[in-house]
Amino acid sequence: MTVQPQGGTTDRVEGTLLGGACGDALGVPYEFGSAPLAAGEVPRMIGGGLGPYAPGEWSDDTQMAVVIARVAAEGGLGDGAALDAVVEGWTDWLRGGASDVGNQTRAVLGEVAAGSRSTPAEDARLASYGLHARTGHTAGNGSLMRTAPVALAFLDDPAALTERARAISGLTHADPLAGDACVLWCHAIRVAVLDGVVPDLADLVAELPAERRDRWAGWVADAENGHPADFAPNGFVVTALQAAWSAIRHPWPDDSPTVGGLVAAVHAGNDTDTVAAIAGAVLGAAHGATSLPQQWLDDVHGWPGLRADDLRDLARRVSRRR
Repeated sequence: MTVQPQGGTTDRVEGTLLGGACGDALGVPYEFGSAPLAAGEVPRMIGGGLGPYAPGEWSDDTQMAVVIARVAAEGGLGDGAALDAVVEGWTDWLRGGASDVGNQTRAVLGEVAAGSRSTPAEDARLASYGLHARTGHTAGNGSLMRTAPVALAFLDDPAALTERARAISGLTHADPLAGDACVLWCHAIRVAVLDGVVPDLADLVAELPAERRDRWAGWVADAENGHPADFAPNGFVVTALQAAWSAIRHPWPDDSPTVGGLVAAVHAGNDTDTVAAIAGAVLGAAHGATSLPQQWLDDVHGWPGLRADDLRDLARRVSRRR
């Protein structure tokens, strides 16, 4: 897929956060069947969902991404202090701004908030890996949904991007598959922003550890050969990524590939806001903010009191701070 973008690099940087946020808000009303969506119906930002949310309001997917983006914009993401600031931002969000929180994220951040043993980031890692040791089930989609700002922070440093994407994923999601998904998706966003195309995801599997590349190549191929709804339920990070990639590869008929991909992502069903937020980050990175309908940009908003222009500014600041 090599559709050329409408705007330049700045448009695509802005589109990364805006595409994710618009996908999030578009999927919110239909999460886990909260509102009906007929087979031939185009989803709308009508609000409701599990929040409940106002029309156009984004959910925890974008809320957590905003925390990462703010830290990246203010001081970068390259050191331990940045990871501490991210965890502190998430715990503040959990106390005062979270409208809906995944069980795994809540368990980890709740343990961090309950009492400090070390630095915030180390506390989060201890809680995350402790949860994995106890349950063996920490490969939810909750770190993938928020990972887009990491890509913007390391557009010029792919090696650092790989390391930081995995590290930030591991703050709440210890399973290596969650880290793999974040690495793979961040590299897809990076290529999309720099080249103005949706990349070949199969090529980017080379960024993953050698022992898991074949598995991921198979999962990517399955996504390209299937349709978004084939990958529901999609709370598992692999099926969430597959549903998002399938939606990008099999968009709803529309003049805008971004709109078509996001409509297809919502029609995947199940965790609709998360799948659409994941897909929206790559679509916005490839095609730019100008590929999003003005009505969506007028309506989209959310914690902590931000709107589309605020996300534009935040995305630019992240990309320039690196």
